Amino acid sequence: MRAMMIVNPHATATTERRRDLLAHALAAEVRLVVAQTDGRGHAAELAAKAVASGAELLVVHGGDGTVNEVVNGMMAARSAPGNDASAHPMLAVVPGGSTNVFARAMGMDPDPVLATEQILEALVVRQPPRTISLGLVDDRYFTFNAGLGLDAEVVKAVEDRRATGRAISNMLHVRKAVVQYFRTERREPRLTMTIDQQVPVDVHLVFASNVDPWTYFESRPVRTNPGTSPDGGLGVFALTSMRLPSVLRVAGQLVRVKAEPRSSKLIRQDSVNRVTVTCTDPVGLQVDGDYLGVRDRATFRSVPDALQVLTGVPARLRRANPAL
Repeated sequence: MRAMMIVNPHATATTERRRDLLAHALAAEVRLVVAQTDGRGHAAELAAKAVASGAELLVVHGGDGTVNEVVNGMMAARSAPGNDASAHPMLAVVPGGSTNVFARAMGMDPDPVLATEQILEALVVRQPPRTISLGLVDDRYFTFNAGLGLDAEVVKAVEDRRATGRAISNMLHVRKAVVQYFRTERREPRLTMTIDQQVPVDVHLVFASNVDPWTYFESRPVRTNPGTSPDGGLGVFALTSMRLPSVLRVAGQLVRVKAEPRSSKLIRQDSVNRVTVTCTDPVGLQVDGDYLGVRDRATFRSVPDALQVLTGVPARLRRANPAL
């Protein structure tokens, strides 16, 4: 099996020594080429070239942003003139970032070494990949979430902090969320949302999810749409009020062990095909934690059966119960 391992050397949990150890382990089972990214967009280019050259497996070692780029590169290559549109190379993720939402949603162990062990086990026993849907907004695919409004503004604030070379953390996201909440327009909704063919509704923010959970705070999942699955449509989470009591009530529900967010100020549906949003003023858009700038309208779509992913039972659980 021909494979490429795409590594983001600047990801939080990626080191040169670890990269070499993981590559050596994978090379025992596949014909492996290792490539490192050198800037924004490079992972997508590498992925597209790998698919065009006939790679059957792409392994990503990096954070959520690198995974997103690789997926977009894979999807672009399949539709490029002269390429085989029926080719469906597999994706596998070795977590290398700080949050790793998609990898964890696919059952990959947060520890890169144990995640590599999971991939090797899947290859040895010829475990079939899981075929999943993707989200699409404008011309950008997303693996776990995208959003218009407050979360995009938080992502931009965090990216600005990262650009200065300073460290980021989950608590930084919380602090920036609080700051952006008090800066944003909270009186009148700026967005009008239409879900599938339903009646339009005025809202303050819109989150679209392709998996559950929406993200993580350290080890705790943050669940906006517990019924959403990459085997189905998109989850939609939107607020019709940004009054502080309403926001705090809903936010508290998101981190409960058995989260089931409900509120008269919340619109939540866990499996929809299409969400169209228009904006009275341009608002920020984020995709898989990457800020894409402002939009005056956006359409989120579910793309079924889009990607084949190697998944697995966490290695610690497999050792504890060999029957898994």
